[in-house]
Amino acid sequence: MRPVEIGSYYFFMTPQPKPSTESFFGLGIAPKLLEILEKNHFETPTPIQTKAIPIGVEGNDLVGIAQTGTGKTLAFAIPMIQRLAATKGRGLVLLPTRELAIQVSETFEKIGRGIHLQSAVLIGGASMGPQIRAVKNDPHVIVATPGRLIDHLNQGTVKLNRVNILVLDEADRMLDMGFAPQIKRILETIPKERQTMLFSATMPGEIARLAAGYMKLPVRIEVAPSGTASERVEQELFVVQKNDKVRLLEKLLGEYHGTVLVFSRTKHGARKICRSLKHMEHSAAEIHSDRSLSQRRDALEGFKNGKYRVLVATDIAARGIDVKGIELVVNFDLPDQAEDYVHRIGRTGRAGQAGKAISFAMPDQGRDVRDIEKLIRLPLRITPLPELPPARTMSETADVDREAYPRHRRQGQSKGRAGYGQRPAHSSSERRRRTPNF
Repeated sequence: MRPVEIGSYYFFMTPQPKPSTESFFGLGIAPKLLEILEKNHFETPTPIQTKAIPIGVEGNDLVGIAQTGTGKTLAFAIPMIQRLAATKGRGLVLLPTRELAIQVSETFEKIGRGIHLQSAVLIGGASMGPQIRAVKNDPHVIVATPGRLIDHLNQGTVKLNRVNILVLDEADRMLDMGFAPQIKRILETIPKERQTMLFSATMPGEIARLAAGYMKLPVRIEVAPSGTASERVEQELFVVQKNDKVRLLEKLLGEYHGTVLVFSRTKHGARKICRSLKHMEHSAAEIHSDRSLSQRRDALEGFKNGKYRVLVATDIAARGIDVKGIELVVNFDLPDQAEDYVHRIGRTGRAGQAGKAISFAMPDQGRDVRDIEKLIRLPLRITPLPELPPARTMSETADVDREAYPRHRRQGQSKGRAGYGQRPAHSSSERRRRTPNF
């Protein structure tokens, strides 16, 4: 198999996709692990699992491009557990958020319990003491966020000299969050003789450079083209004035009766949206960086078990949300980066189920919409605004929208983006006559 050039980097490419196998047999998985998978009702592998597991169990480096909700955790957990059971090495999994780290560690505990595999979770927002005690037990696998792992390295409470398998999950998001220096330090601390598996929803140049600099001829597998959205997610766009967003959200919540995930650009906006939803007597919770670890856990668990029907989240916090059966994703605010749109809508339409994603765009956000359409290679269907319910209070919607946008945009500092900045005042009738910049 000859390497293929992508940009200025070389990757081994897997053959064209074959029909998905209907069971985990034939993927090179040890009989004991197959038995554990069956007991835990893992019966049919997903496409990313079908492609990644045979490569991983052979000890090869790999770069996996797959959307969220495609089963990436098992795609790296099974090879790691199987290879660690046969060696005296240790595994390290790096993830962008604490919620995602907790969920991945739960998978390792579920699969590894039958072979006495121990794991430890090192995340910010939790006490260092229990983490230090867990590491002293010499776990087979450490699941960590980059920042907290660096804290342990600085204090000398963690040593990585025995790590022979490394996983970078949601790698694009970790780089987006500014973890590149921490990741590079960790990569330089771990022994060079190791297996590295990198998973990402998109393949920006920085990921390619990371793979070229720290991986050994990685096999590149791709379930869907980088940046594409799930075919099972129906996407829709409303062009709406910012003062009408809360009313439109209220209208949608009356039409959709399942669980709903709402995205806000800022933690302040998320807080105010959640407050408005509670005022409408919807069961809602919020998840963002201002919430404590216990509050975030309560929100996530409540969203899973039906205590909360609506979860309002920011992009960073939402990367740890792995909840089945989300009926609707609402982009109350468009994301700053088009790539985040793919991550957001990937929270619905998971595990083969259909999903719906609805975005709110203001009339001057045409460029942001075009950036998203260019990335996903699809036009977003614009739906006319329905008749909206009456506003409940004058301040309710204004507060939400004022907080959802940075001050520099409200004051007219465009930051180089077309369509932003202060616009002249218009009457309500004039606003209705204005043509959206789409």
